[in-house]
Amino acid sequence: MTGAGRARRNAPPREEVLAAAMDMIAERGLEKLTMAGLGREVGMSSGHLLYYFRSKDELLLRTLEWSEGRLGAERGRLLARPGSARERLSGYVDLYVPDGHRDPHWTLWLEVWNRSQNADEDARARQAAIEGAWHRDLVALIAEGISRGEFRPVDADRFATRLRALLDGFSIHVAIGLRGTDRGQVLAHVREFIENGLAAAP
Repeated sequence: MTGAGRARRNAPPREEVLAAAMDMIAERGLEKLTMAGLGREVGMSSGHLLYYFRSKDELLLRTLEWSEGRLGAERGRLLARPGSARERLSGYVDLYVPDGHRDPHWTLWLEVWNRSQNADEDARARQAAIEGAWHRDLVALIAEGISRGEFRPVDADRFATRLRALLDGFSIHVAIGLRGTDRGQVLAHVREFIENGLAAAP
């Protein structure tokens, strides 16, 4: 077996590489995430990382997909809980909004969005799949609340589109550390929007 073949056989599972990339973003910031640095972290050469991921753009998108997979599982557990749709919608919002300035998941999202200007159709479709999962779950939750009489009758898809646009805008402010916009303020604004838009008549 060649040296390259032995290295690939002994390489850590891809999930470990993606977890290490996410840890580096959390600890050092995205600007410190290089193929060479990540390779040192997981005991691989940057050449072998390129063998697996082809480019840094692909590494970032794969890391985002991995992180979103974990968030998606958490979101699924949240939405499957017993209780009111209103309570679960509040939990959805909590999960969506960044924890604070330089939140690693949102830092990664912002970079992938930025790079998507020059992305190919496959990468765009994969990003759309992530966005679509969040949207479908939100539409279903709003529709459930309407059917139970917890929310006023609205177009669930239209309201979800507007709510996610609000969440994205505020989340960017939190993630980049815009002055005067912290997580607590954002949650208050979003909950006011939900209350004004969905509160059922007494």
